[in-house]
Amino acid sequence: MPSNEQLSELLEPHSTVLLTVECQQGVVGPDSALPELAKEARSSGALANVARLVAAAHESGIQVIHALAERRPDGRGANRNARLFRAAERLPVQQLSGTTAVRIAAPIEVTEEDFVVRRLHGLSPIQGTDVDPLLRNLGCRTLVVTGVSANVAIPNAVFDAVNRGYTVVVPTDAIAGVPSDYTPAMIRNTLALVATLATTADVVACLTRARSSRRSP
Repeated sequence: MPSNEQLSELLEPHSTVLLTVECQQGVVGPDSALPELAKEARSSGALANVARLVAAAHESGIQVIHALAERRPDGRGANRNARLFRAAERLPVQQLSGTTAVRIAAPIEVTEEDFVVRRLHGLSPIQGTDVDPLLRNLGCRTLVVTGVSANVAIPNAVFDAVNRGYTVVVPTDAIAGVPSDYTPAMIRNTLALVATLATTADVVACLTRARSSRRSP
């Protein structure tokens, strides 16, 4: 874990963006298509920690981007080249455009200043979406990655961001995957090699200090 000073240097408000990944009702909500993942996201505290980070980002003036996965009712344009995609087509809850399943799940709050980026294909919230151009236009240097799942979308997001030259910070208690023991193993053996690891409390504390320093005369 980095020191407070090192983390604060990375989390400069003018060059930091917070990304939430697939924190939508059809994934982590009460009526999730993936109840095991939804239960883990909530029981582990990960979803509540995402909400804490989003609230702190809003208060600190840090840009928030919510990346959602959805599909057209007719399925056109969606991937079918992996077992994951074919299984998703048979789930009782579908992530259909315009439905409640693709709305941000409580307790995360969305403001008018937030960006909501929706994708119809693939596994990554960054590759082939508007996220990277938005980050560049926003002057982002550090991307804070949160959400689900630690199995697929989170490592995709981290790798894609690093490959594009961003420094990535992962609050380790603000991501979730299944089974519960997979997430810490993936963090320790994979994400630790390419991202800066922190806790939600540490990130929130840095954002709070940054907000206070801007208000000081």
